[in-house]
Amino acid sequence: MATRRRPGVPTTTSTATRTAAAAPAGRTRGTPPPIDLALQGGGSHGAFTWGVLDRLLEDEELCFDGVSGTSAGALNAAVMACGLAAGGRAGARAALDAFWNDIASHGRCFGQGTPWAVDLSAAWPLAWPAEANPFHAWTSQWLRWLSPYQWNPLGLDPLRDVVQRHVRPADLRRAPVAVFVTATSVRSGQPRVFSASDLSVDALLASACLPQLFRAVHIDGEPYWDGGYSGNPALWPLIYRTSALDLVLVRINPLERTRLPSTADEIADRVNEITFNAGLIGELRAIAFVHKLVSEGRVDPGRYKDLRLHMVADDEGLAPLPPSSKLNTERSFLLRLRALGRDAAERWLQAHRGDLGRRSSLDVRATFLERQR
Repeated sequence: MATRRRPGVPTTTSTATRTAAAAPAGRTRGTPPPIDLALQGGGSHGAFTWGVLDRLLEDEELCFDGVSGTSAGALNAAVMACGLAAGGRAGARAALDAFWNDIASHGRCFGQGTPWAVDLSAAWPLAWPAEANPFHAWTSQWLRWLSPYQWNPLGLDPLRDVVQRHVRPADLRRAPVAVFVTATSVRSGQPRVFSASDLSVDALLASACLPQLFRAVHIDGEPYWDGGYSGNPALWPLIYRTSALDLVLVRINPLERTRLPSTADEIADRVNEITFNAGLIGELRAIAFVHKLVSEGRVDPGRYKDLRLHMVADDEGLAPLPPSSKLNTERSFLLRLRALGRDAAERWLQAHRGDLGRRSSLDVRATFLERQR
């Protein structure tokens, strides 16, 4: 077995065997090494990640060791893994396409208001502003006054039916890529990462469970909420439990907002963005600290996993979208997001594909840390 280096943990024997399974036959010496993927959540904005994955899967030389996802990122990870298990790259692309088209056909999967809300999304092109819907303010007030246990006593969840149609736990467990799904324990506030035999439809729904919109998902007697509160996405499973040294973050949530939020929806949305980015920034801060210690010769580099970090994002395309757009499952909007994701992935591949296996293309300090000063 090959050995791997972990940040803060002595080198041990790896049990990961998925790298060889995921690698295409006939890999040459110049082929990029396996990569890990870290997929953020963000409701229907997860269709952006669909586009990114579609473009990466299109590249026959790229192979994947592990994928960690939260909320919509977890759904993308699970659907992609099932597709890989059933039909390879083409199967994964087809699976993602079928999943997001199913989302578009059934609406309200990401909590589009209360069950009695009037859906006028079809009347608005692309990034329809639900704020312009006269019923939006009324239903938003109800959501602040009533919990999902009150206005949805039966616990109806249209997302469950969609996920059950597209995710097969048996395929997840035999997929040629390790999948890690993060949810947040309601009792402790700590993350729980589901993987291998723990993976299930309930785990995926727990990872996507916004408490203002859905009742907590119970697994083994424990209630869980959206994984974004504790890791969006969690990076440490990829560090500790895969062999890949190149980690590609697909980021959805903007790091900065130049305009001060003024409406209740804008304020709530920005609070969620800050909260959901906090865990990720904390992990990246720790990674940057380890890199600093290694570069200064203050620790033995042979005992630490020297990660090469990369990021695919498009703040210019996503940041202008209104808060309500994360609930918009109208087909034309999802396809627009997919196109943005494919374009972002194409730009990244053109600029940084040659960095894989050689160097980081993401400056963690400049991107995530120095802007906080």
